[in-house]
Amino acid sequence: MNDKTHCNIFQKLFLACFPLFLAGCATHEPEVRTVRVEVPVLVPCKTQEGAVPSWAATGLKKSDSLEVKVRALLAERRQRMGYERELIAAATACR
Repeated sequence: MNDKTHCNIFQKLFLACFPLFLAGCATHEPEVRTVRVEVPVLVPCKTQEGAVPSWAATGLKKSDSLEVKVRALLAERRQRMGYERELIAAATACR
């Protein structure tokens, strides 16, 4: 057998099998299905900043009595603690 004979045999074999391959692909209908994929998406955090209170010790004068100064400073301490809680609540809301 020479190379031309091998080529002709291969060509006839290919031409005989090729329609079978096409027929096999044509009979199978593709399956359509919906797949749900959950992907985390970054969302900007939107919180309102707490309003800065007007501090109680702001209006103190040198001439005010010691009792007035101490009461104002204690009131300001409570204001600061409340303001800090608001800031912490706003910061943890985005976690």
